[in-house]
Amino acid sequence: MSVKVMIPSALRQFAGGQDTIELDGPDVGSVLQKLTEGYPDLKPHLLGDDGTLRNFVNVFVNDENIRDMQKQDTPLGIGDEVLIVPAVAGGKESGCRGSGCRGLDPSAVTSAHGA
Repeated sequence: MSVKVMIPSALRQFAGGQDTIELDGPDVGSVLQKLTEGYPDLKPHLLGDDGTLRNFVNVFVNDENIRDMQKQDTPLGIGDEVLIVPAVAGGKESGCRGSGCRGLDPSAVTSAHGA
């Protein structure tokens, strides 16, 4: 059964530049295994040495986090979409302290997301 695996932009360089890859598999674990076999450079970014999903990577099946389901044993059906979302960390501290600091301009956030 074919499912679409959505590759985030941060990981596309390890997946031949592709944003979507179609794979077959009965569950999330087998699809991730096939994905990392086909694109070995992805493996250290997704899976630990024991084959389990790294803590900083979230995987969603049709908008549901697999950690809230059956984890890598979450079954897949024809046409399901698997979305890989690595955690984003870092940034620079602004150095702003105290009550005179302004937060992020909400219009910057909405315009960045097309709202």
